Amino acid sequence: MTLIEVFILAVVQGLTEWLPVSSSGHLVITQKVLGVNPPLIFDVMLHVGTLMVVLTVFRKDILEIIKAFVRRDFETEEGKLALFIVVGSVPIAIIGFVFYDFLKSLFSNLLAVGLALLITGCVLFFSEKRIGNRKIGILDSLLIGLAQGITIIPGISRSGVTLATGLLRRVDKATAFKYSFLLSVPTVIGATVMESKELATANVDMTPLFLGAIISMIVGYASLKLLQKIVMNEKFHLFAYYCWTVGLAIIIFTIFQ
Repeated sequence: MTLIEVFILAVVQGLTEWLPVSSSGHLVITQKVLGVNPPLIFDVMLHVGTLMVVLTVFRKDILEIIKAFVRRDFETEEGKLALFIVVGSVPIAIIGFVFYDFLKSLFSNLLAVGLALLITGCVLFFSEKRIGNRKIGILDSLLIGLAQGITIIPGISRSGVTLATGLLRRVDKATAFKYSFLLSVPTVIGATVMESKELATANVDMTPLFLGAIISMIVGYASLKLLQKIVMNEKFHLFAYYCWTVGLAIIIFTIFQ
């Protein structure tokens, strides 16, 4: 890839990782438009860049959660969050392990991306006005974890589906927002570990990997702050119309090309 192509893909990742429109789906679309086929480790490194945003924004929460987990203190708010993150991480670990090869093949399937974006749009739409003030519980964390499990499919937005699931469960929007992104940390770390073997078995140029990660981190920070304002202002569901429009356009293009 040229540096311009790396820059474009990194910006797309940074913008769409946190906005509920599916970064993986948009990366597939952008790669098709640019006519490039980067190794999967490049996509993983872009996600590492946006992961650094979460580690920065929620650094205090993460530190307290780690402390509570080490002390095995699951009675405090941080301790309960640690337990809920473990519970929520189980579904995606199972789904990723069992269906890894199949899900990996979808990253070259535009039609699958289009259909998945329609599904994302529906989930976002039905989350409208489902605002509550419940504290998150074990069942909530498990359901949000299951929702995260299907977001391995490109076109299913991780932030969109997990946040919407929390809102549909009438979990307090601030808590749903925080939990959704804290839950992404072990997922991205796990994906990075799984794909890091490619660095040892293939002749991969490290320059675009690190450049992409840095750019996606910078753009991702602004994107996350924007999404936080959108969620707090209860405008989250409006992204459904964008997902439907792009999804339908992709399906029509795929059928008639």
